[in-house]
This record gives sequence, C-alpha cells and structure tokens, in this order.
Amino acid sequence: MNTLERIVDSTRREVQQRRDAIPLATLEQQLIARGEDRPFTEALVHPGISVIAEHKRRSPSAGAIRDGVSVEDVVCAYERAGAAALSILTEGPHFGGSLEDLRAARAATRLPILRKDFVVDQYQLFESAAVGADAILLIVAALEPRELARLHHEALALDLDVLVEVHDERELEVALELDADVIGINNRDLTDFSVDLARTFELLVDIPAGKTVVSESGIATRDQLDELERVGVDAVLVGEALMRADDVEAACRTLTGQGEASV
Repeated sequence: MNTLERIVDSTRREVQQRRDAIPLATLEQQLIARGEDRPFTEALVHPGISVIAEHKRRSPSAGAIRDGVSVEDVVCAYERAGAAALSILTEGPHFGGSLEDLRAARAATRLPILRKDFVVDQYQLFESAAVGADAILLIVAALEPRELARLHHEALALDLDVLVEVHDERELEVALELDADVIGINNRDLTDFSVDLARTFELLVDIPAGKTVVSESGIATRDQLDELERVGVDAVLVGEALMRADDVEAACRTLTGQGEASV
C-alpha cells in the first residue's frame, strides 16, 4: 500500500467516525446559514498568473513545516500580499490540518477558500460547504472514475467549485472526460512524494483551451511563475515554500509581484 492509498484508507475511516458523530442531516441544516458566496474559479482567471496560497502544518514527506503561528496570522498575511485565493489543508493524521483551520481562515479573510483534503465521500462535500469552503479538491488518483464523476456533480450542485487534480496522462484523460473546468497538475507524485515541475509543461499541451489550469507543488520562485505564465498556466498553488519563509507576507509578495508592504 503506497502513501496515497494509506491516506485514502485512513480518510474513509475518519469520515465514517465523523458521520456517526454529526449526521448528514445536521450538516444539511447548517447549510441554511451558509455565508456569502466567494467564487473560487473566477479569482484565478484575472490577467497574469494567480497565486493560491496554502496553509499547511506538516506533510508525510517533510514532517512539521511551521509551528507557533496562527491560521489567522498566516492567511491575513497572504491576503495583504495579493494572493488570489487560499488553500487550507484540513486532513488531520498526516498533514495536521482540521476543519477548524478552515473556519478560522474564513472568519479572518475575504478570499475564496479551497478545502485541500482527500475527498472520497459525499459527506465531506456537505462538511466543506457547512464550514465555509468555496471549492474542494478531487484527486483523480484517489477515486474510481464513476466515484469521481458523482462527487464532481454533487459538489457543483452544492455551489462548490472543484479543482480536479491529475499528475499523469491517464489521469488527465479522466479529468477531460469529466469535462472539469479547473484542472490542477500536481508536480508531486502522491505515491512516493517525488516532485518534478516538468510534469506541468508535459501535460499542459494536452489540455484544451478554455480550461483553467493550476500548477501545484514544487513552486518557490517568481521566475518559475513567469515561466508557467508564458506557457498559459492560470494559477499556482504554493504551500511549503511560503509556510517555511521567515516572513510569510514578504515571500508571498515576491510571488504575486505586489512589492513591499505599505508602512
């Protein structure tokens, strides 16, 4: 069993536990009080390349990434630095995240928020909408095509935008068959966590015009963003490089091109 399979297996067990604690009907009731709509996809298609800045506590490959700083401080720094959207990692056992992190981010900023997790069950869609996510991630490698299609359809029905993540040609074919509007190319292989930015350039040529393309993982410099923008990438998702920076806001400003913070 590889790393992705272990995480997915763990996630399915955790979802069942949460479903037992908070029934789906309760989440459906919570949607009545859902807050304002913050369109995620629209935030990625402005002129230039957009930055989705991620809050990420740790990872299976890197261990602890940043301790002693609040979610609110990080996401507010991202917002001041010109990030187009936020990604909040909510998976607990392997990444140290939680739904509380997403709630805190939602209360602290006005940016649209992607719930970054291993979504494998309808219950997680209702969770995401109830806590204030504007978009969810669906990983092709973690789902059977029929399951992927069902979750994609149900997410859109809940007014959640969907980032469909691929990392090879076969997975891209599945995403295109699904007619996904937003396609994320993960430069990290989730089976062994190796990273290769060339994956974005290789797969991009097979993505038809009209799709919103996000490059994920292995991105740390403005030069990389400029190169990705030249070939037609709409947005990048950056987490670890920002979370490890001594000055989170300054690091994000370097990527967004927003310059120095005002005094």
